[in-house]
Amino acid sequence: MGRGVVEDPGTSRNNMHENREASRASIETVDRSAKAPSRNADVHAMEESDCRVVLVKQPNKEGSPSAEVVEGRRQLKENDAQSNTPPTQGGVRVSQGLGGVRRAARERKQERFTALLHHVTINLLRESFDALKKNAAPGVDGVTWREYEAGLEGRLADLHDRVHRGTYRAQPSRRVYIPKADGRERPLGIAALEDKIVQHAVVTVLNEIYEVDFQGFSYGFRPGRDPHQALDALNAGLQKKRVNWVLDADIKGFFDHVRHEWMLKFLEHRVADNRMLRLVQKWLKAGVSEDGEWSETTVGTPQGAVVSPLLANVYLHYVFDLWAEAWRKKIACGDVIIVRYADDLVAGFQHRADAERFLRDFQERLAKFGLELHPEKTRLIEFGRFAASDRRKRGEGKPETFTFLGFTHYCGRNSKGHFVVWRRTAAKRLRAKLLAVKQELRRRMHEPIVLVGAWLKRVVEGYYRYHAVPGNLAVLGRFRERICRYWRRVLRRRSQRKKPNWEQLRPIFDRWIPRPRTLHPYPDVRFDARIREKSRMR
Repeated sequence: MGRGVVEDPGTSRNNMHENREASRASIETVDRSAKAPSRNADVHAMEESDCRVVLVKQPNKEGSPSAEVVEGRRQLKENDAQSNTPPTQGGVRVSQGLGGVRRAARERKQERFTALLHHVTINLLRESFDALKKNAAPGVDGVTWREYEAGLEGRLADLHDRVHRGTYRAQPSRRVYIPKADGRERPLGIAALEDKIVQHAVVTVLNEIYEVDFQGFSYGFRPGRDPHQALDALNAGLQKKRVNWVLDADIKGFFDHVRHEWMLKFLEHRVADNRMLRLVQKWLKAGVSEDGEWSETTVGTPQGAVVSPLLANVYLHYVFDLWAEAWRKKIACGDVIIVRYADDLVAGFQHRADAERFLRDFQERLAKFGLELHPEKTRLIEFGRFAASDRRKRGEGKPETFTFLGFTHYCGRNSKGHFVVWRRTAAKRLRAKLLAVKQELRRRMHEPIVLVGAWLKRVVEGYYRYHAVPGNLAVLGRFRERICRYWRRVLRRRSQRKKPNWEQLRPIFDRWIPRPRTLHPYPDVRFDARIREKSRMR
């Protein structure tokens, strides 16, 4: 299982210098791999170029005269046009050349792309700059989005030139810490602005390859996918498949334990352009700066970097996704469902024996790559359609619950008596949000009510947009009530005059703090609609 994963990180890299987008499998090899049970059966097979006429030298600068191209060689057809195709699901416009990359990746699963960097054009860098958050915190260079916008065209031209000449140097990430729901702090790495621009452009190019490869049960940080789609898929699997046991797994410190040699080896399965690989290597080795002191990074990728989500998905695609899909097909005796969002995943099993064996095999698999499951956050529980009745027969209590993507999932029944997986906001996340609002209200104690009310309205509406799912209105009602109490306490402490009572403050609360209402459809309805839409598009 996992035949497409190279187990030896010391294998030498492809050192070809031709600027080609050519596959490594010959026609005969492709015919052979069509009969192989594994999608990666011919990952090491040698093959000829798909195009007889190959461009050996491609000018790096946009607008360069055609005389720079080696005489007697024509450019690859898919790289000729620089016009834009319609936006992708993620909202990013892609060039005709990137469209060719996407088509080649879809049609030839073993394609190793030897020419990708030339897709990082000034236009793509400009689009990447525009896609960045304008008010984001600066990196170690201290340059903000607004400052970089002054003289933008000259800056982008210089950045493009440095990237293509190989003189671009990645700067260390600035280390900051943000609070987690459990009271601990999460380390983040804020990249310099130019690093963010180049990383965004590279991610746009690589997404054209990996969005074709990634498994359907992978949802984290992918274009056109969001947490609610992952929640819908999980709900559909739990309710429609024969699931009796659920494994709620979390990889301990995943981003801090990604091994660089394995990361590059996994990328080399599809990327043979050494210039792109060197860019990734520069970001991995750039280090971090904390309180003005630089420290080397020999393992891990900083959370917060633009490129980190894609690298994490590529890493787990080979470490977990391909392996889990093969395990499900070859070893499992009953139904198995899997939903993964970044390093957090849930798997459902029909049989307990399958669940226990999967957990053991999964732990062994992770150990090969220096990873491990979090002992406190990983649980195997009895959960599903018959969990309540089976536990009642054994004289046990209600089925246990599990938390995924901010929601606690529990077994229940609808008004018709049918089995339903209900969801409510996780208690830790609710407490963390209330604490943050309480502290900010104290800080804004003497600001005008209109300003504080407008801020509170944005906060509450944003919270509803994610958490207002069917069956969760009671929790959101308590959330609103607690917000009103906090604000009342602050308003009553603003001065020594007569303190306002509830009757006086209720109109203010009704104006600025909206009442909760369900904003999301039932998950099975939305999931089925999305599947039908995909079927029509095909």
